[in-house]
Amino acid sequence: MTTATTHTTDELRVTGVTKRFTPRNGPPVVALSEVDLTVQQGRFVTLFGPSGCGKSTLLRLVAGLESCDEGTVTLFGDSPALASAHKNISWVPQSSALLPWATIRENCRLSAKVNRAADRLPHPDRVPLDADEILAELGLAEFADALPAHLSGGMRQRASIARGFTQGAPLLLMDEPFSALDEFTRESARAKLLHLWDRYRKTVLFVTHSAAEAVLLSDEVVVMTPRPGRISAVVPIDLPRPRGPHTADEPRFTELVAEVKSALRAGWKDEA
Repeated sequence: MTTATTHTTDELRVTGVTKRFTPRNGPPVVALSEVDLTVQQGRFVTLFGPSGCGKSTLLRLVAGLESCDEGTVTLFGDSPALASAHKNISWVPQSSALLPWATIRENCRLSAKVNRAADRLPHPDRVPLDADEILAELGLAEFADALPAHLSGGMRQRASIARGFTQGAPLLLMDEPFSALDEFTRESARAKLLHLWDRYRKTVLFVTHSAAEAVLLSDEVVVMTPRPGRISAVVPIDLPRPRGPHTADEPRFTELVAEVKSALRAGWKDEA
């Protein structure tokens, strides 16, 4: 069995980040303002807040898909662009974004087929994982040779998560991957994600607008204010692991969900 090793270093640093967008007809919109965030290696951290508060924008800045107008983002001391080029970032989007002509196994192995020069620049915590093993962990072993069109929405999202883990990147970015799923499927997908994370302990930066989901999954919940997005609070989650659906029945879980929601309301009141 593969086991995870972690180091007590900061994997991600966001310092003084501001991001503006300029609409075609209108004044510039400040999406993020002076954001500071540190994520330590092997931690599961969630950005929490309603739509429009800049969660996904911040995630895209970390991924190198957008650039900062002010401030810096560093991953392992590198820029996001360099970290991405070195295959040190995996991305799990809201929709599965699987290649429709490739089997589920081929989708999971895609990273190994591109930018092979990066494979000659090893990172101590970048360890590509076996696609078939990860698919089995996520209950998709019998669908490894199927095309994405033959899977349900929930199964495609699990396949997307499998692809993210198979790449073996030390940092996994997840942008509301369960938002389009029904409640039962979402609960199952969360449980499988928790199982994988407990085993491999990748650093995860996760986005959600669900307080309960944030508390269930995370070591820390980062609460954001309305636009321009700022971090108003960081709520430590002290629930024991491993976690699962049973965790939601614990009194401490209910207390933490209330604390996260209260922090959200306080942050939004301060910005009003």
